Parts: sequence; C-alpha cells; structure tokens
Amino acid sequence: MEAASKAQAKDKMREAKPWIRRFGRFGYMAKGVVYGMIGILAALAAFGPEGETTGTSGALQSIAEMPFGEVLLWIIGIGLIGYIVWDFIKAIKDPENEGTDAKGLIKRTGYFISGIIYANLAFGAIKWASHTGNAGGGDSEQTISAKLMEQPFGVWIVGLVGAIIIGYGLHELFSGVKEKFMEKFKTYEMNAKERKLARISGKVGLIARGVVLTMVGFFFIKTAYTHDAEHSKGLGGALDEMASQPFGQFLLAMAAVGLILYGIYQIIRGRYQHMHFGNKGK
Repeated sequence: MEAASKAQAKDKMREAKPWIRRFGRFGYMAKGVVYGMIGILAALAAFGPEGETTGTSGALQSIAEMPFGEVLLWIIGIGLIGYIVWDFIKAIKDPENEGTDAKGLIKRTGYFISGIIYANLAFGAIKWASHTGNAGGGDSEQTISAKLMEQPFGVWIVGLVGAIIIGYGLHELFSGVKEKFMEKFKTYEMNAKERKLARISGKVGLIARGVVLTMVGFFFIKTAYTHDAEHSKGLGGALDEMASQPFGQFLLAMAAVGLILYGIYQIIRGRYQHMHFGNKGK
C-alpha cells in the first residue's frame, strides 16, 4: 500500500499539464472506438454476409451511416487531434525518456510518423462529419506507394516504409506476448477486474494488431520489389488476405476479436495511461 502511494505521488509530480493530459486521453479513447469498429465489421464478415473487412477509412464510413454517426465522427475527429498532439510531444519533447541513441531516435521517429498517419485519419473523420468529402478510398495505401515511387529513390523509400511497419508490428506483437504494456498503466488506480481486463485486452489486442501490421509491411516490401503499387495493402487489405487463406473464416474471426480487444485496450489507456511530461528522471 505504501509503495503504491509513493508511486502515485511520484506520478503526480511528472504528469503532463492537465489540458494536454485530458486531450491525449480523449485521443486514445477515440482511437479505440475506430479499432473496435474495424473489429466488429471483420467479425460480421467472418460470421455472415452483413459485414466487410475494412481499414480505418472504411470504419469511419460505417460510423457515418449509423444513427447520430455525424456527432460521433466529430467526437472521434477532435479526439484524434488530442492523440496526434501527444504523439508529437512524445517525438519532440521525449517525456517518456526514450533518449537520443539509435533505439530512442527510432521510437521517437515512429511517434512522429504515427502523428502524421492519425492526422490524416482525423481529417477524414471531420470531412465525413461536415459533408465536405469522404474519408478516403480503400486504395489509399496504393496511392501513397505510387506517389512515393515517383520520387528519387522512391522504390527504396517504399521498401524502408515496409520494413519500419514490420518492425513496429513485431514490437507490438512481442510487447503483447511479454505484457510489457502493463508498465504504461497506473495500476495503483485500477481494481482487480480492471487490471485483468487491461492485461487480456492488451495481450490479445497487441498480438493481433502486430500480426496484421506485419502483413501490411510485407505488402509494401512486395510493392517495392515488383515496382507495382497495386500490391500495397492497408489494414483492410491484410484482413482480406487473411480471409482468403485456408481456414480463412477462422483466422478472420480471431483477428476480429483481437482488434476489438485492441480497441478496448486503447480506451483503457485513455483512462489509466501514465502521461508524464517534464521533470525527467524524478
């Protein structure tokens, strides 16, 4: 009990400013809703004809078609801006003490790239909500790959992007296996049921997302190797590929459950994540 009190006091000293912390927590929850919807749609596709495998853009479109979907999209779009802000803070200010060695710089670069990716998603949500356009087509990864390959050394850039995605996917997978993600939570504020839910949703969710991201990275590398952007696939494409394999319905169902749990894990992060900012080392 005394150790928990000391940990709580230490955490309070290092926490981010209130508005940053609340905005960032809101962002984690918004991200969780999007991934939960992707998982639900994949589950419907696995168990019947009413769903379809899709990525983040498709999930936004499905939300837009729900009752009060526009309101929810505004909430998600604004919430994701909070997630983006926190990603950029982690990349620039390094509140998590990643450092400036090679490993630390790679992680901080990953935060920056994540911020850019979710900025596009937030923009898409707001466009759907405001009727100023759609959230992007299912071939956005192909468009990105095609544009990159038009640049000098573009093929190498696409291959590097694929390698980074694979690396991040494996990082999430092993983080789930080893349950390192529990270190990110204020466990002293959680009851036994909340800790159990966090552990299960984080473990299964991170493993599932890690597998899917590794597949996405492979498709980017295949694009670089073949010089054909048609081979690039995002989250929805990876789920489609999974469904086309032997026992594909079973594999898709497993991935769907994992992505739903990943969404729950993100929502829990929004409530209990350590959000340190400044006072490094204290």
